[in-house]
Amino acid sequence: MIINHLNQPFNYFPTFSTLTSTFTPLNLSLSSSTALLCLSNSNNSSKPTSLASFKFKRFCAENDNIHQSSSQPQTFSVLSLDTPWDSGTVWSTMAFYMFTLHVPLSFGWFSVVAEILQQPNLDPQTEAVSLFLAQSLEFTATLILLKYTAKPQYQCMNLFKTNELSDERNWLLSSTMGLAFLFSLVVLTSFFLDGVLEPKVASNPILKEMLVSSDISKAACALVYCIITPLLEETVYRCFLLRSLSSTMKWQHAILISSAIFSLAHLSGENFLQLFIIGCVLGWSYCWTGNLCSSFLIHSFYNAMTLVITYLE
Repeated sequence: MIINHLNQPFNYFPTFSTLTSTFTPLNLSLSSSTALLCLSNSNNSSKPTSLASFKFKRFCAENDNIHQSSSQPQTFSVLSLDTPWDSGTVWSTMAFYMFTLHVPLSFGWFSVVAEILQQPNLDPQTEAVSLFLAQSLEFTATLILLKYTAKPQYQCMNLFKTNELSDERNWLLSSTMGLAFLFSLVVLTSFFLDGVLEPKVASNPILKEMLVSSDISKAACALVYCIITPLLEETVYRCFLLRSLSSTMKWQHAILISSAIFSLAHLSGENFLQLFIIGCVLGWSYCWTGNLCSSFLIHSFYNAMTLVITYLE
């Protein structure tokens, strides 16, 4: 479910130009006779070599490299060990974001708006527009912060750049599977929590009021929950935090830590488990694809479905 900010302290093979005119496409492993020839040639390396023997020795070495690289198992996570941020500044940057941007704009913004407008209680349309402005400001300031703390050689758009392994993964398929898996887990945990704890109303009454008050409120809520907030949270908790942590520890541990922080940032004890599970699914999707579009799409569609359910209830 969406945690509303209003009522809760809420991813070369060496070219064989010298061989293509003579050899057919190469296999990844050498035949036994060729291997013996390579071994014999290497044992006689102290003798003067001709150009032909030099080319043959290079052929042996290149094929051996190909065979070794192809035998290495492909890992689940494709996230690069080289990240845009120094590992020593990750937690200080995260703390700065939390206490300078996230907490003031997510939990104190509406008090500021109410004080400016001299209204003790904001109407639903004003709340929706204020929420849109707050999230837009937080996202813009976050991009500036991450660019400022990144290594000098990284441009702004390079922060979201994928690698070659990421291009081989189908991020759209990953998003589809992740979304289905996420809904299944959330439903299961909902039944579990309702059996252990006292059942509670799933929808948010203030969010419901914003959705039914006016078309402006509907548009503001759709932009916030389906675009701005997913993009903001995926940038912070997956692109920055998870990516940085995975360069210094196992990706599984990085997912667990970043998901716990993602859940804690919503300051919602009753929804901590569900938010943690959501963070894990988003983290797994980002690690497997290395493409932020995957986790963003899951996050966006999940929020959209929650908005629709809240509106129809």
